[in-house]
Amino acid sequence: MSRTAIATDSNSGITQSRAKKMGVYVLPMSFQVNDKNYYEEVDLSQKDFYKLISESKTTVSTTQPSPTELSDFWRKILKEYDELVYIPMSSGLSSSCTTASFIAKDFGGRVHVVNNQRISVTQYQSVVDALEMTKQGISGKKIKNILEKDKIESSIYITVNDLSYLKKGGRITTAAALIASVMNLKPVLQIQGEKLDAFSKCRGMKAAKQIMIDAMRKDFEGRFKEYVDNGEMVLMYSYSDMPNDEVERWKKEIEAAFPGFKLKGAPLSLSIGCHIGPGSLAIACSHISKA
Repeated sequence: MSRTAIATDSNSGITQSRAKKMGVYVLPMSFQVNDKNYYEEVDLSQKDFYKLISESKTTVSTTQPSPTELSDFWRKILKEYDELVYIPMSSGLSSSCTTASFIAKDFGGRVHVVNNQRISVTQYQSVVDALEMTKQGISGKKIKNILEKDKIESSIYITVNDLSYLKKGGRITTAAALIASVMNLKPVLQIQGEKLDAFSKCRGMKAAKQIMIDAMRKDFEGRFKEYVDNGEMVLMYSYSDMPNDEVERWKKEIEAAFPGFKLKGAPLSLSIGCHIGPGSLAIACSHISKA
């Protein structure tokens, strides 16, 4: 039986310490903060990141791993394994997946790059699913095919507290951000596969949270009903630089709305956090991928 390793990037929200406990490998993503390079969870923690971006003159941009960084990362893993399943962030949100697929051609079929349109907590779940399949002795190629078959079977809804970060990224105009701030409007965004899109808007965080819960309930009663009925759906919550008591309150609100589900929670990855800023909340779900 061949030994198959599972690897991902830090867009999954899996920290280096968590990766060691899970038995997976995580490539840290690079961020440029005021023209200085930092690597997520190596020399840039969640706390430090949000402290940096809160400064008015800070400019932040994400950069994908270089071909050399990625190749070296894979080669190191393949010294101990026969093959590798690599699960990067969605190709619709970054070109890193396409780059990885191209580089994998030089590895003689030993690297299987998964393009299943996931990010943050849903990407995290794909790693968990892949790891479980390796324990069952399923080949890397088959794991890739199973995960990609499920590529649209997930949802993320996010509400943004501070519109200035969307303004910085050019996703909304300065005028729109000003009007929304004055009126206490909270946008609700969605990630359904490939892109981060607008979903709704309302006044106040309380209304925004209700919109997200209602949207997830509609998904559960509609397109994901079969998975929910069969116990094949994972429900998750996430957040960006949010006080613990507010995170706990959000968790309890979701538990009340979806009794019987065991929730998984984790911070939003910094690749999302740099666009939406601190104080954001999310609810997500993912079909459990299995053979």
